[in-house]
Amino acid sequence: MISEDGTQLGTKHIREAMEVAESKDLDLVEVAPNATPPVVRIMDYGKAKYQKEQDRKAARKKQVNINVREIKLRPKIGDHDFNTKRGHVERFLRGGDKVKVTIMFRGREVQHPDLGEKLLVRLAEDIDEIGRIESQPNLDGRNMVMVVAPKKETEKAKEAAAEPSEDRQESGARS
Repeated sequence: MISEDGTQLGTKHIREAMEVAESKDLDLVEVAPNATPPVVRIMDYGKAKYQKEQDRKAARKKQVNINVREIKLRPKIGDHDFNTKRGHVERFLRGGDKVKVTIMFRGREVQHPDLGEKLLVRLAEDIDEIGRIESQPNLDGRNMVMVVAPKKETEKAKEAAAEPSEDRQESGARS
């Protein structure tokens, strides 16, 4: 038997343990039923259950969900359209999501996978400062696919920019 503050009270009969718990207006909870003899603890069970639920909620809030967004391109995309799609990719990466960039080949375009690869390499070079290539471009049937993930440094830099540190303020004052 274990008391509410964690000290061991030794082996006691079940009736005696229940009387001790009732005298303290607490619950007698079996914590190790398979042990010989079974281990019981004196505690406020409702409070322990509530605390466990709060810990589970806090862990769920800290959990990071990474979504995979998809952007589809064609090999003969115009410059303006490419820049628009690149902006979408940058926005997704800054939001902490991974981006699956797919180039769709139609008809005879599939005979020129080098055009699609050049386009993906160009995109990777443009977003080099905020994203890194997680899987290299590869041809999958009529589609060429590349996965880009956000860089860790950009997330840390974004957090640092949100909270100005004393070092930056001092260096700004000296300039």
